[in-house]
Amino acid sequence: MRRLIINADDFGFTSGVNRAIVQAHTRGIVTSSTLMANSRAFDEAVQMAKALPGLSVGCHIVLIDGEPVLDAPGLPTITDSRRFHDGLKTFAARALTGRMNAREIETEARAQIQRIQSAGIAVSHVDTHKHTHIFPQILRPLLRATHDCGVRAMRNPFGPRLPLRSSQLLTRPNLWTRFAEVRILSRFAGQFRRAVHREGFVAPDGTLGIEVTGTLDEKLFQAIAQSIPDGTWEFVCHPGYNDPDLAAAKTRLRESRELELKVLTMPAAREVLARAGIQLISYRALLANNVA
Repeated sequence: MRRLIINADDFGFTSGVNRAIVQAHTRGIVTSSTLMANSRAFDEAVQMAKALPGLSVGCHIVLIDGEPVLDAPGLPTITDSRRFHDGLKTFAARALTGRMNAREIETEARAQIQRIQSAGIAVSHVDTHKHTHIFPQILRPLLRATHDCGVRAMRNPFGPRLPLRSSQLLTRPNLWTRFAEVRILSRFAGQFRRAVHREGFVAPDGTLGIEVTGTLDEKLFQAIAQSIPDGTWEFVCHPGYNDPDLAAAKTRLRESRELELKVLTMPAAREVLARAGIQLISYRALLANNVA
């Protein structure tokens, strides 16, 4: 059996992103979303989420390219000038060389989850902005914080060995670099699985869509759907509207968000998944099935 969670990241980022996520759920195939506790459109996203009982809402923990929920002076190793450090390469170097204090990561992650819970949202799962919990030095304190908040599901940020057929990759040379970067980071996959299992967490078998972030179109969506292995997988997406609010925000994903929204809400999307024998589920369903 093949099951698929379709998760929209960045809930709360802007009003346009909020509106797109709601549409991608009510008119399309999105089953879950993750909310940014430190986002500018947080309050609006909370109200929208409360009106969507079928949408599983998790916490999109931000430790890079943003501002913390807690006071930055109390987080000296993970912030600079009251913001998190920018850039994944810089973040990776600091994480892998032990220059980030685990207690600061744990405390800030806990605060972000609790802010969402305090707003009346039952947090179903967690993931991280730019998948920073790929690194074991980030994963360990995140697991502690998530456990303390009573949340038991987490994104598995590692994909299948070959997310697309070789012939499909050959026709998309712009994906080669991204694919190579993801493959290099896959060396941490074993540590992730062992840590999650040891702490009693539930996670999908892996994540799809990371390699095509910013380039997703109908053909790539169909190619990914046809390549999904057996098991339970998560497809990561970023729908949104490229409006003035998004233009003022710090993100490389602009026009691509509107294209993703079109893909996620096209009538053919459900047909593509049905033909491939893929069952759509949410994170809440994943948790319920594992409890049962």
